[in-house]
Amino acid sequence: MRKKVTVVGAGNVGASCAVRLAGKELADVVLVDIVEGVPQGKGLDMLEACPVEGTDVRVAGANNYEPTAGSDIVVITAGFPRKPGMSRDDLLLANYEIVKAATEQAVKYSPGAILILVTNPLDAMCQVAYKVSGFSKNRVIGMAGILDTARFRTFIAEALDVSVENVVAFVLGGHGDTMVPLVRYTSVAGIPLADLLDQATIDRLVDRARNGGAEIVKYLKTGSAYYAPSAAVVEMVESILKDKKKVLPCAAYLEGEYGQNGIFLGVPVKLGERGIEKIYEIKLTDQERAELARSAAAVHELVEVLKPKLG
Repeated sequence: MRKKVTVVGAGNVGASCAVRLAGKELADVVLVDIVEGVPQGKGLDMLEACPVEGTDVRVAGANNYEPTAGSDIVVITAGFPRKPGMSRDDLLLANYEIVKAATEQAVKYSPGAILILVTNPLDAMCQVAYKVSGFSKNRVIGMAGILDTARFRTFIAEALDVSVENVVAFVLGGHGDTMVPLVRYTSVAGIPLADLLDQATIDRLVDRARNGGAEIVKYLKTGSAYYAPSAAVVEMVESILKDKKKVLPCAAYLEGEYGQNGIFLGVPVKLGERGIEKIYEIKLTDQERAELARSAAAVHELVEVLKPKLG
């Protein structure tokens, strides 16, 4: 029996996730959106691509959650983008309602599923899904670190004119400009990055990684990134469905790790069939720990705003 993945939100990120999942023949896919006709039309279009690509999966679109029943994974991408004049708290509260409703429906129809959150502000939305679902912490995961790391790896490979496959890196912390790219743990074919680039160049690449999303928004003007975010989601889904046990940077619920408690934060984890199977706590310098604490403080600030709703 094939696996089943539901993608909530048929916008650019959600649709890109669905088409990549179908293209890799990972699972049957259900695309859910409140806009009538959009998930059905996009789902049918993807399904009709399967004979060309030679992929035997079912792709369907729906405006309700009944067709999602029995999903192994539910990916939540639905949410409002931040608009001019909208405060961060406005965005937070608007997307709280969307993620809450999506989580309630996901739990109703797929009580055994693993939840992957993509909606921003990412770390806070993970908190919403965790509280609303009542799932164990290993079954609620945020996609951010893989995307942030991919951007950092891209810029390093460009600067050195080497294959991105040779660049190993990861990023800790919240998804935003307080993220913490760990230069000490970054290498190219095993060679430390500091042996290949001067500090000024490394600082520039770190800064560009932190602002990677904003750079794309600046170009697009009316939207945000979706190709790289969807690729990151699919890497997570594949590691879970195939029990690959990849070590990837994801937003995980911390209970004492890295000195943080009761929040979701980007850290290296092992992803397997049970979701997060291990959180790796690596040694940090005083400066790295301080930067991570600053990132965690930004997440705590958002969670505090939601506390009256989350209880």
